[in-house]
Amino acid sequence: MVGLVLVSHSAGLAAEAAALARGIAGPDVPVAAAGGDAGGGLGTSVDLIEAAVAAVDQGDGVVLVPDLGSSVLTARLLEEPGRIVLADVPFVEGAIAAAVTAGGGGSLEQVLAAAEEARGFRKTG
Repeated sequence: MVGLVLVSHSAGLAAEAAALARGIAGPDVPVAAAGGDAGGGLGTSVDLIEAAVAAVDQGDGVVLVPDLGSSVLTARLLEEPGRIVLADVPFVEGAIAAAVTAGGGGSLEQVLAAAEEARGFRKTG
């Protein structure tokens, strides 16, 4: 199954978004949070992201879903085409779409495409 890593400047935000994704997609979907810096403050940590990737990698690839700014730049350091890919998507909507598709057995390409479709989800008419 494709794994997901939610990368945020906030450990709390990443953890809650991961819990929401698992709650909607199912508890067996490999979703990990990588939020905050190594000291527990706001920021991003390549070490935390690497550990999260290792925790969710089941051999089918990993999608990184960053929130903004330096989390995007830090996540890019770990990209490996065909194995670890970055999703340019809204954080929560993209995470949910990716998790649901991963839980349904989607390929890395399908999970990334589902996350990217979340960019077009409208909240009003």
